[in-house]
Amino acid sequence: MNSLTWLNRNSSLIHRPLRLKVRKLNPRAAQSTTFHVIVQFKNKLSAARIRALRKRLGNSPLPVTHRLHVLDSIASRVTMTGLRRMCGCKEVRCVYLDGIKKLSLNVVTPSIGSTAVQRQKRLTGKGINVAFIDTGLYPHPDLTHPTNRIVAFKDLIGRRKRPYDDNGHGTHVAGDIAGNGWSSRGKYRGPAPNAGIIAVKAFNRSGDAYDSTIIKALEWCIRNRRRLNLRILSLSFGGPLFSQCSEDPLCQAIEKAVKAGIVVVVAAGNAGPRRRTIESPGNAPSAITVGAVDDRGNLSQAGDLITYYSSRGPTSGGRIKPDLVAPGERVISLRAPGSKQDRKFPNLRVGRRYFVMSGTSVSAPIVAGAAAQLLQKNPSLTPKQVKAILKRNAFRLGLKPNTGGSGEIDMRFLLGRKRKHKRPYKRPARSPNRMNI
Repeated sequence: MNSLTWLNRNSSLIHRPLRLKVRKLNPRAAQSTTFHVIVQFKNKLSAARIRALRKRLGNSPLPVTHRLHVLDSIASRVTMTGLRRMCGCKEVRCVYLDGIKKLSLNVVTPSIGSTAVQRQKRLTGKGINVAFIDTGLYPHPDLTHPTNRIVAFKDLIGRRKRPYDDNGHGTHVAGDIAGNGWSSRGKYRGPAPNAGIIAVKAFNRSGDAYDSTIIKALEWCIRNRRRLNLRILSLSFGGPLFSQCSEDPLCQAIEKAVKAGIVVVVAAGNAGPRRRTIESPGNAPSAITVGAVDDRGNLSQAGDLITYYSSRGPTSGGRIKPDLVAPGERVISLRAPGSKQDRKFPNLRVGRRYFVMSGTSVSAPIVAGAAAQLLQKNPSLTPKQVKAILKRNAFRLGLKPNTGGSGEIDMRFLLGRKRKHKRPYKRPARSPNRMNI
């Protein structure tokens, strides 16, 4: 039986992206290729089920990279022979390709009203801990002074105990959420300058991560949510969207996190301006998916433009996404000295302590920080309620729903102000690339 016929007969068991990868290889290459996979079992994950699967595979190796209890799955590497034999195991529900996700990188807090809320309502995210899964965290003074707000650091790459960031992206994200402006006398400050930060390193120095490593990070967040008072999770990465959420293991894990009571904020992706460019896991129904606007250095939101790169909906299942948009063009946040981004782009440094980045990976943590302000005011809100409130009070930009969602994040409603300004829809223009100072 050739590989194509075998794949067709097992289409319900072998997920589409994995089938596509096998089809792209010639038969000889396919036989010698090792595939990174996520194997999902029909019942609860156990050592006995893994042993049974190994017995079924015979002499084909099955190294277990991660045990993903949140999905009753394991991450492994298998040959074509192992893949064929695996399909004969009654314990297996589905075999997914363990894909690779990349970081969604391509006057913010005043423009969305967070600064006014900080000053007038004293809502600074105090008492709310926000986690993010990224490249790590440099212990920047804006997070450690006058008090250290780094609550926890988990390293799934280097297994190190102390916070570090060899890429620089994660440190910027942390500042977008909760930088307090210590090194700039309050000039560069995130929406939640008193929130606690929980950093989970799942991405390597190059900014890549396997789905299974990210799922393991999500599992860690779910398991430790009560111990760490983890209320919000920010995800600034994405990858090609091949299927609906029910067939996407990373998307399934995010739904589990929301069900556990965590507000999950996800970058929409930087694959715009075409329709149906929302990236995985931005298709997660319960997550708050965030696109990017260019505020052009203005405090008024009326002139903000959707960025050219911001991914558009709908999702493959026809769901409207993104849910919201937020500033994402040339945003100044925390610098990680000596990191890959810092060395590669020295022209993007702002003084000694800050750095400029753009993308929906910047927009998502800004919304996460704003959500921390809302939860400080009302800690009893559920993730579903937080999402509904932020969408209901967004500033209407006059964009189509699958371009700008419900509008731009606007925290002025916490001051008792209602702003429903609308503009007629215009074709998105390329951003003028001005720095937000």
